[in-house]
Amino acid sequence: MIGKLRSVVLDCKEPAALANFYQGVLGGSVETVDETWSVLTDPVGRRLAFQLSPKHEPPRFPDPHGSQQFHLDIQIDDIEAAQRDVLALGAERITDAVEDDTFRVFRDPAGHTFCLVWGVTDSDT
Repeated sequence: MIGKLRSVVLDCKEPAALANFYQGVLGGSVETVDETWSVLTDPVGRRLAFQLSPKHEPPRFPDPHGSQQFHLDIQIDDIEAAQRDVLALGAERITDAVEDDTFRVFRDPAGHTFCLVWGVTDSDT
């Protein structure tokens, strides 16, 4: 092993606002260092960081000529309640994405994709 993952960093136009969105989804605490950098530490210590990128363009998805680039899978218990809550926080459901009975696809307020997943265990891929 060379090292360990410290943070996943998302580029965006409004770091503090996006950190607060994900705090609403995942819980934890937000530290806003300045207008260019905010960090969410979730209740078990995982870090999502948000970095100012004034010219950030959200990925185009689904689009055969575009790519998500990456996405977060957020495990939940009750899909209907979780969907209602993320939409209230400012997420948007991607209605033309391919889904099945274990995940639904959304965009965060900056346009990054994430999935709400349920009915899976940590050993599932």
